[in-house]
Amino acid sequence: MSKLELRHLRTLVALRDTGSLVEAAERVFLTQSALSHQVKELESRVGCALFVRKTRPVRFTSAGNRLLRLADEVLPLLHSTELDLQRLAGGESGRIFMAIECHSCFEWLLPAISKYRDSWPDVELDIASGFRFAPLPALGRGDLDLVITADPMEELGVTYFPLFSYEAQLALSKGHPLIVKEWVDPGDLASEVLITYPVDRSRLDIFTSFLEPAAVEPKRIRHAELTTMIVQLVASGRGVACLPNWALYEYNAKDYLVVKSLGEEGVWPTLYAAVRKDQADSTFIKGFVEVAKSTCFENLQGIVTAETG
Repeated sequence: MSKLELRHLRTLVALRDTGSLVEAAERVFLTQSALSHQVKELESRVGCALFVRKTRPVRFTSAGNRLLRLADEVLPLLHSTELDLQRLAGGESGRIFMAIECHSCFEWLLPAISKYRDSWPDVELDIASGFRFAPLPALGRGDLDLVITADPMEELGVTYFPLFSYEAQLALSKGHPLIVKEWVDPGDLASEVLITYPVDRSRLDIFTSFLEPAAVEPKRIRHAELTTMIVQLVASGRGVACLPNWALYEYNAKDYLVVKSLGEEGVWPTLYAAVRKDQADSTFIKGFVEVAKSTCFENLQGIVTAETG
């Protein structure tokens, strides 16, 4: 038996990317015990320790870093080859006319589209502009081919591919009175100006999963088109806003603002790629979903693997 297998390389990459055994196990769909056993088996095969125990984030040894360099060379090449083979096997051409219900998703979607076009040059791909129509019904009618949404509906003939889950967090200015709380409660927002994207409140997590179940209404709602504009308004004390944790990560890290969970458990939506059932098995559709997921986990902080059950 060869000392190294692809599953070993994928496990080490997951450990590096997540920084912990628990999150790495979720990424590669193993229990923590199974992942630990796999790493010990690999260390036995190569005769070296690969990372320092009881460190967080995980700190790799020289041997571990050498294997990670190998993984960074081999896994992208393997992935690219698999995509080429899928295209050669058929289904390499088609149309993906998509709409996005998540304003902040453009941050990762545009790089994903660019990467997809490199591997699927024969697929016609375009984004519907504007948010003044109901994308999911349009998908069911055939006007669209794919919708990025966090609000799955029981639409006839639609299949949902989970991309990732994220925490919807409340952004506060550094001088806001609520920053002393461990988390915010719905009633805390009754006297606040809530800054949101200009979309129907039925598509906003802070309403559907937090305020409306508690029958709480904010003092006032203010709209802004761009994430950067919302963050600027929050930082200057003009109101509070609910945004995905990955969209807030950089601003929080640079100490521009403070973020809090919505409730003790937090609000954790899942983002989906929705397609018509008659296209769900199309190779070029599955290829886009795969590229979108990999791009997200390569670039976004704080996201987790979506539950598929």
